Amino acid sequence: MKPSIIRQPLVNNDIPSYVSGFVDGEGCFCVSINPRKTLKTKWEIRPSFSVSQNQDRSEVLEMMKQYFECGTMRRDYSDKTLKFEVRSLSNLVEKIIPHFEKFPLYSSKQKSFDIFKDVCLRMERKEHHNKEGIEKIIRLAQSINKGRRKYQLKKI
Repeated sequence: MKPSIIRQPLVNNDIPSYVSGFVDGEGCFCVSINPRKTLKTKWEIRPSFSVSQNQDRSEVLEMMKQYFECGTMRRDYSDKTLKFEVRSLSNLVEKIIPHFEKFPLYSSKQKSFDIFKDVCLRMERKEHHNKEGIEKIIRLAQSINKGRRKYQLKKI
């Protein structure tokens, strides 16, 4: 028989710090860039914030969804985890960014957040609607999105 775990609720003022600490280890700030022929600029830029966990620890993700009052939960079949994700630019700017400004990360992930914030604020100002803005955003995104690229700056 599996022993039951007694969970003590976090005091409300502890939740923001807990969220930041958890995200420092398990969160991701990402900017996806994909070609879209139907768009005026031919490029789609999608910032997203996500946190992944094994499904048996989904209560932490549910707590974050409640705390931020936005986002969605989805299964990530690539690594068999559950993911809490926020993609709405307005929610990123109005809820996610203010949280991490007030409760900063301690690891080098803070640098990724700072760049992510810069991209989101540029998009809020509609800078992604022109070639120069897209080029700047792509350069920023490349500094946090390590790995293979579907796009190259010279093709813009």
